[in-house]
Amino acid sequence: MNADPAVYAGPTALLSAEGQELLARIAAAGEKPGGLALGARLRREYPAALVAAAQAQHELRLAARAKFGRAMEMLFTRDGLEQASSEMIARHRARRFGGAGRTADLCCGIGGDLTALAAGREVLAVDRYEVHARLAVHNAGVYGAGAWVRACVADVRDVRLGGLDAVFADPARRTAGNRETGNRETGPRETGPRRFRAGLTEPPMDWCLALTGQAPAVGIKAAPGLPLNIVPAGWEAEFIADGRDLKEAMLWSPALATAARRATILPAGDTLVPEPGPDVPVGAPGEYLLDPNPAVTRAGLVAELARRLGARQIDPMIAFLATDRETRTPFARTLRVLESAPWNEKHFARRLRELGIGAADLRRRGLAGDVDRIRRRLKLAGPNRATVVLTRVSGKPWGLICTDP
Repeated sequence: MNADPAVYAGPTALLSAEGQELLARIAAAGEKPGGLALGARLRREYPAALVAAAQAQHELRLAARAKFGRAMEMLFTRDGLEQASSEMIARHRARRFGGAGRTADLCCGIGGDLTALAAGREVLAVDRYEVHARLAVHNAGVYGAGAWVRACVADVRDVRLGGLDAVFADPARRTAGNRETGNRETGPRETGPRRFRAGLTEPPMDWCLALTGQAPAVGIKAAPGLPLNIVPAGWEAEFIADGRDLKEAMLWSPALATAARRATILPAGDTLVPEPGPDVPVGAPGEYLLDPNPAVTRAGLVAELARRLGARQIDPMIAFLATDRETRTPFARTLRVLESAPWNEKHFARRLRELGIGAADLRRRGLAGDVDRIRRRLKLAGPNRATVVLTRVSGKPWGLICTDP
């Protein structure tokens, strides 16, 4: 046992043989990782700080299984896991870099993207925190890519990037006047929930966009609320969703861009891009309602989707589409309309009772009102489920009761 347990305060201590042994024992115990009884037993054999770090790490690994197939072999910080893209998105993104050779992963964090970027190409991984740089190399090794990685602990703005074919940057999203805190050895200080303002990053987005002066192929990860008006001409803004869950945006430099905007739906990788065409007709709701994927609406591609499906908009300012036949598409959720009428709360409450609707997903778009209060006033009761849409048709408040086809 080491005489100084303080050396085990951080997750990098778990890279040691003793730390790996302890993690394996916790995983094999089959008990609650933070359990008092398990911790007490382990502290008889290992330093208390190392046991605490290993138990916390095991909990992070369990949470990380939603993102990484090999999470139980990887190492994380809480902030690093929160900000890391999933393995599926990382692989999708790495494919966009094609045959690029030597690449830089700037602000690499715990190496979520590095695991895919370094599969067969040399990658310079840069992070201002030593703990993240070390964990990134370890995690790349878990995926068999560690030999391709060279890590550098530095502010990315101080690193010379000459001779690179490509750069991937994942700047930290932050609130105005609130920079990341912490130090290089311990990593970012975890200060609780944060709210990020779209487009505000560290390093600044302008600096990231200027990386094309050092390498032609540049990809920049951004928050899904990225304002499209900050995207330079010639760049591509890609909005990526996992199913119907919009995860993030990517900016691709002109050397990698193939469209001005793109909606990508994973896991299949279906994509929708701008295409010229006639104006989309506007008409009354039909037998089916299409609720576009959030990636489609954020990319401003509702009209393209309507033309592809032969659908119409129910209002010029509303993203819902209507058809008179059942239509299946990865870019929208299809709903069958049971009731469509001007919105009147008493009328809809009565119809919901008649239909036996006891559980409803209330979707409000283009119409004011507190959804929770409306739900309480509807007094839902019954065995059936439905989606209740509160929106506008031809500028007037409108309601629809819908079910899955």
